[in-house]
Amino acid sequence: MFGYRVPAPDEAMLISGGRRGLEGAPFRVVTGHGKFVLPVFRKTRFLTLAMCEAEVAETCVTRQGIALTVRAVIAFKVGNDHESIVNAGQRFLSDQDQMAVLTGRIFAGHLRSIIGSMTVEEIVTERQKLATEVLETSKSEMAKIGLIVDSLQIQSIDDGDAGYIKAMAAPHKAAIQRAAQVAQAQATQAAAEAEQAASRNQAEYARQTAVVKAQYSAEVDRAQAQAAQAGPLAAAHAQQEVLSAQTELAQRAAELRQQQLVAEIVKPAEAEAERIRVLALAEAERMKIQAEAAASHDRVALDRMLIDQLPLIVKEAAGGLAGANVNVLNGADGLGEIAAGLVGQGLTILDSVRRNLGTPSGNGDEDQRPARKQLNGGQIDVD
Repeated sequence: MFGYRVPAPDEAMLISGGRRGLEGAPFRVVTGHGKFVLPVFRKTRFLTLAMCEAEVAETCVTRQGIALTVRAVIAFKVGNDHESIVNAGQRFLSDQDQMAVLTGRIFAGHLRSIIGSMTVEEIVTERQKLATEVLETSKSEMAKIGLIVDSLQIQSIDDGDAGYIKAMAAPHKAAIQRAAQVAQAQATQAAAEAEQAASRNQAEYARQTAVVKAQYSAEVDRAQAQAAQAGPLAAAHAQQEVLSAQTELAQRAAELRQQQLVAEIVKPAEAEAERIRVLALAEAERMKIQAEAAASHDRVALDRMLIDQLPLIVKEAAGGLAGANVNVLNGADGLGEIAAGLVGQGLTILDSVRRNLGTPSGNGDEDQRPARKQLNGGQIDVD
């Protein structure tokens, strides 16, 4: 629209003519919005609020008297507040490039002042301290002209041909070089050790591989040999088992044959020998009996008489039991034993009588005294 003006976001619109601005300023300041301006009665100008840059390359002398060339970069701008815009507008509106020139000169003066109170070592090692002190000392002066400094960067510090900074850095450089050499030597040694270890590992791997291959080859050869010998060995084992079975069969046949021989020859021979021995004994006994019979032919009549008297003798012996207390404990067997005892007593009496009569009974050395037999309380005497 004709007569309506709008400043850019990084600009301040200064309207002169008409009534004054705030706090007696010769113009009104408009930022962030538009304003209707009468074309003939008002005049409009624009002041940049963007970031500006100023470079400083100043030769400064330190407290030690050593000249240093210091290069720095200052980032600054017009302040956003109304007072800063008014101050900057009154000074730089017609030639805004002068802001960078004036800022550089201001900072150059402060650099010379601050560096003159410091040593080279402090300047080199404490650049941030130098920048901070320069900013602090220039802040009030920059505010008067409506400018604020966002940052100050020391780009370089050079002593020319004096060689002071180089000499100052020499010990550190030598130490660094020594450390670098030591590190390089250690790295070289570590690399050599690693290479040696790798070589040893390769050699060990090769050796183990050879051993494994040799073992594998030996196993294969042994397996092949066993496979080749499996047939003959199996046949030999089978033959050995056949021989063992045949031997056992022969042993059993020999045992059976021995048993057969014993049954067929030895036992019949033993039986025959026993038969012959028994016949011989019987014959000898027969001949003995015949001899005894011939010798005792004269006693037959006497023995016959005594035998005829035997029942009477037994009867008399049994009569002796009539008054005796006899207990039979085992029934018929006990009675049989008593009867046998009576007969035995009768034979004993008969033998005694025969001895008294001078008739031998078979043993000539027997006692010739009268016999007496006692049976369970009864007593028989024979004179």
